[in-house]
Amino acid sequence: MASEKSEIELSFTEDMQLTKYMRIRAHSLQQNNAKPQDGEKVLKANEYIYRLDFSKQKLRFLWWNIRLKSAGKVIITGTSQHWTPDLTNLMNRQLLDPSAIFWMEAGQTEVECNEADAQEFGERLCELAKIRKVMYFVLTFLDGAEPSDIQCSVGFKT
Repeated sequence: MASEKSEIELSFTEDMQLTKYMRIRAHSLQQNNAKPQDGEKVLKANEYIYRLDFSKQKLRFLWWNIRLKSAGKVIITGTSQHWTPDLTNLMNRQLLDPSAIFWMEAGQTEVECNEADAQEFGERLCELAKIRKVMYFVLTFLDGAEPSDIQCSVGFKT
């Protein structure tokens, strides 16, 4: 008997604790006039850590659902490691390509994206979901976008 396949929508949630740890690391480096480790990703003021919790491991990417309250740009970059900044630093080599870039111009109501990169990134999420239950992302907010302006989720077929 074949099981019925359904769609699920998973929402990105800001991980305030991991963002805080990353900001402490950046502040500590700055305060001590120290350089980051070779290849270390230091969080910038407009970057925040978000997470996606996978309730199922066997998924097929369907769509992105990105809503911005006002004009701006958001870059979503996945990380390849299950990492905790309180124990290990995030390295640039752990950032996945391509990033998904979403934007909305002033006067528009629809969010736009580079569809090929967004599609490839969504498919990559499915591959990573097979081996982990949580995935972390760096969201970069540009051109007036702020974390409070975004609702971000991704749809999958299970």
